[in-house]
Amino acid sequence: MTWVGLIIALAGALGYALGAALQQYEAVAEGASFRLVKRPRWWIGGVIGFTGACLHAVALSFAPLVAVQPISVATLVFAVPLAAFMYGRKPYKAEILGSVAVAVGLLWLMLLVPQHNVVPRLSDGAAVGFLAVVGLIVLVTHVMANRVRGANRALLTSVGAGAVTASVSTFVRVVGGGMQGDWGRLVHWFTLAIPVLLVCAVVLLQRSYAVGYFGIAYAGVQVVDPITSVLAGAILLGEPLPTSPSTAVPALLASALTIGGTITLGRLTPDHSRPASTTAAPARRPVPAASEAN
Repeated sequence: MTWVGLIIALAGALGYALGAALQQYEAVAEGASFRLVKRPRWWIGGVIGFTGACLHAVALSFAPLVAVQPISVATLVFAVPLAAFMYGRKPYKAEILGSVAVAVGLLWLMLLVPQHNVVPRLSDGAAVGFLAVVGLIVLVTHVMANRVRGANRALLTSVGAGAVTASVSTFVRVVGGGMQGDWGRLVHWFTLAIPVLLVCAVVLLQRSYAVGYFGIAYAGVQVVDPITSVLAGAILLGEPLPTSPSTAVPALLASALTIGGTITLGRLTPDHSRPASTTAAPARRPVPAASEAN
């Protein structure tokens, strides 16, 4: 059943990547405001992304967090070129290299986590404590994001969004994986918390997308989400983490690769303009973000 979950997760992740690219295009044009609800393309992206999220939720009912979460990381190499296509340009070489580095590094880290399917159980107290920690992360990143600009702002906002997205995955795993054929277990405040957290995640994502640095924003969510989910799975749900000393060196190498790719994506110029309707303007080469006045 784990393989079924992984296949479903891959289909959902691809849908999520396409939906994110569509929504980012509109968020840059309109900003993270209620004007987005008047944009059909934003709604289309939302529907596609929501479908991907639903498939992700279904996958978590078949497989543990540590198996499902890494699948979403691979979509980074698809999402960035899709976003570039929306602006009528080819992906920059740095975008491709940075995306691949982040995806490979994070996948490598996730593969070091042993896969062991356990029935998830989460107490009310632990759930409230987990939400409090997530809320603190969102508050701190929000305050810091308001004090910076450019890629740093996109990254900080995406960290908060990734933490909330991870909480959605964790609660979905607890509700879906803990049902064990008993539909009565759906009658719980955990079930009601999922759509609320999902709305919060969407709002934070739009704020991150609106800055214009899709690569760093999407990468930030894709890094923070699985790492937070794996930690939540290990600390709260009893899912295993690697304990062998032989994994230390590979983990350091994978972390370095992920960090290097993230820095590369953060140094790219933002997408703030729409493609010309008739004559395409020459694509700008990526330059350090410090030279951009956002």
